[in-house]
Amino acid sequence: MQDSPDSSHGFRVGQRVHSSGDSRRIGTVKYVGPVEGYSGTWVGVDWDNGEGKHDGSINGVRYFHAKSERSGSLVRAPNLSQGISLLEALEKRYRSKSTNDEEADEMYVLSTSNNRVSIQLVGKDKIQDKLSRFEELTNASLAYMGVSFPGIPYQINTTVPNMKELDLTGNLLSDWKMETKTSKPNFLSYWLSFPSIHLLESSLDVGKICGQLPALQALNLSNNLMSPYKSELPPLESIRILVLNNTGVDWEQVELLRQSLTAIEELHLIGNNISRVLPMSSSFVQGFNSLRLLNLDDNCIAEWDEVMKLSQLRCLEQLYLNKNCLNAILYPDNGQQNELEATSYKPFQNLHCLLLGDNNIGDLVSVDSLNLFPNLVETRLSENPIADSTSGGVPRFVLIARLAKIKVFNGSEVTPRERKDSEIRYVRLVISRLHANAEEIKQHPRFSELKSLYGIEDERPSTGASGPQTIGSGFLSITLKCVGASMGEKQPLTKKLPATATVGKLKFLCESFFKLKSLKLKLFLQEEGSPLPVLLDNHTSSLMDLGIGNESIILVNEES
Repeated sequence: MQDSPDSSHGFRVGQRVHSSGDSRRIGTVKYVGPVEGYSGTWVGVDWDNGEGKHDGSINGVRYFHAKSERSGSLVRAPNLSQGISLLEALEKRYRSKSTNDEEADEMYVLSTSNNRVSIQLVGKDKIQDKLSRFEELTNASLAYMGVSFPGIPYQINTTVPNMKELDLTGNLLSDWKMETKTSKPNFLSYWLSFPSIHLLESSLDVGKICGQLPALQALNLSNNLMSPYKSELPPLESIRILVLNNTGVDWEQVELLRQSLTAIEELHLIGNNISRVLPMSSSFVQGFNSLRLLNLDDNCIAEWDEVMKLSQLRCLEQLYLNKNCLNAILYPDNGQQNELEATSYKPFQNLHCLLLGDNNIGDLVSVDSLNLFPNLVETRLSENPIADSTSGGVPRFVLIARLAKIKVFNGSEVTPRERKDSEIRYVRLVISRLHANAEEIKQHPRFSELKSLYGIEDERPSTGASGPQTIGSGFLSITLKCVGASMGEKQPLTKKLPATATVGKLKFLCESFFKLKSLKLKLFLQEEGSPLPVLLDNHTSSLMDLGIGNESIILVNEES
């Protein structure tokens, strides 16, 4: 059976609805009509959360095509809601005085006899009174309230004239503008024709709302499934921040938005399955002359070439690319820049924050490329193979040492002390490897610079050597802390240990120091700024090989 456009019962195919009594259970109407073996009219809904009963077919008859095997349902019309107006939602959210609302908002504590003792929030009435004065309201959150149409035409502006921030997350919105044009009705004709106008406006015209809120600067439309649009949108000149997370928009639609969002400063596009950046003209994304922050987290971008198409956004300061599919980072050299386009503007000239967590980056060449970004001081590489030291990646101190200009790494500040300690440990680590393979120096662009900066000698010590100490000679001051559950409370010990001591030897010493002969030990290096300690699992590696420096802290735990 083909999908039906029947709307005689107030529903139409493509309309966004929610379950009666649960405004968070949202779906799209896919069918309106009869069902074999049952009386009356049914509405076929494809639920956003995938929690339905079938794929659009029942008893061998297909009524519609759901997105998954169990995301579709056939529902009676009274069990669905077409939503409420924006103005109704404002009234319900900020002026409702129902008994249920008051009961839900009541604050109390339990007495010793388990009875409720009401408490009063000082200033609550004043806050509520201020929020209920719509002419003074500047911020409104109407998330998951079933908003599907504006309300009385041309009354939004007069009701909330000073609205600056509007959160419409998880409503029933889908259209940027209505194609059907209607003349401005007076209030009497509006109410007399309410059912027909509700149907006409059941796909909310986002452009109309923005047009009626001249002070609006921030708009959140996340979790509204926006219909594709192929033509220019009305100007949205006042919008500075637009959030379109999980709305289904692609880059072609972003390009059309660009022409309307002339003052946009922040654009959030999380979770839209964007895999390609498709500029409308030229090789690069143009326009967005005020855009400072672009959030493309949780998309499907796999090729760095797609990211480079954003490199000529001259005001771009923050670019979020967490949870994509990137496996390499490449900043173009001078020759590549000339091949791209003749421009005096360096790629990502003003970018100071680039977040790349939870991708597939696994090589140090990509890490070193971050040094070429002219003004980059913050980055994130957590949950990439290169940052997983337990699976062939490198520890935090190596990444910090290789990233010369980074001041915030993986969300935490790189203090001057951490940078110095990391760079010294890194030099020690490289020197220990050079004795086995002199060619390895080619893989460490900052090694010579850092070795010279800290005046570190690179010879291995000789027994009984005198004179200036090399990195392997002398002793390191190491603090050992017991953290195992069955070890009891033991005071930390600070010991002078030879830099050539191996992890295996250190475990043996810990057994003796703390009297732990009956336990099988694990050692961890606690690094400043790192959320998790680093497991020291190679018994033959020395403290010098691991880049462990003076005044380091090693945690002593037990095998589970």
